[in-house]
Amino acid sequence: MTTHGRRALVVRGGWDGHSPVEVTDLFVPHLEAHGFDVVVESSLEVYTDPDLGRNDLIVQCWTMGEILADELRGLRAAVAAGTGFAGWHGGLLDSFRMATDYLQMVGAQFAAHPRDAVPHTVDVLPARADHPVVAGIDRIELDSEQYWVLTDTMNDVLATTAVAAGDDVPWAEPVVSPAIWTRRWGLGKIFACTMGHSVQDLTVPEVRTVVERGLLWAAR
Repeated sequence: MTTHGRRALVVRGGWDGHSPVEVTDLFVPHLEAHGFDVVVESSLEVYTDPDLGRNDLIVQCWTMGEILADELRGLRAAVAAGTGFAGWHGGLLDSFRMATDYLQMVGAQFAAHPRDAVPHTVDVLPARADHPVVAGIDRIELDSEQYWVLTDTMNDVLATTAVAAGDDVPWAEPVVSPAIWTRRWGLGKIFACTMGHSVQDLTVPEVRTVVERGLLWAAR
């Protein structure tokens, strides 16, 4: 295979419930097929590498856990300097709950999945339907965890999901929550997707397509 000289770093670990090894293994061949040399690490210490910025893309799958101050500084500096940062579900959006500087960078905080698994849809916003990450996809149907996230206005939201109200919950109206978005952080690009609780979810064709495109979009 001919390499284009780009490098992708996959950082995986944290809570085992999101199968970090199995789900990231789904996407390593995709990156390699698009010319990336892929390096896989199972420790956050790699974020302290002074050469972290040589990576064109960091794919993170690390649910919960804690990140040290120097690790977070290294990650933020690399992304701000142009390294892409991408991931899905808890591996990106429920990482390092106490690290507010991390939450600021990714543009969201996981708040809840009010029901353990529920049939729901993720709907692409008509105004963003031509974005390369979601082009040709109008709606994704899932029976899985549905994330409710807290976000800010820097995100370019590509798709949303409506968390239903009902007699079993304390909110009176459906809550619309971002489900797919991109974000700029300095010179770096960030791709985030709330879907991806399991290997099964990530093999839904539309979900897999969105993630594969999102990884390439975020890369330098």
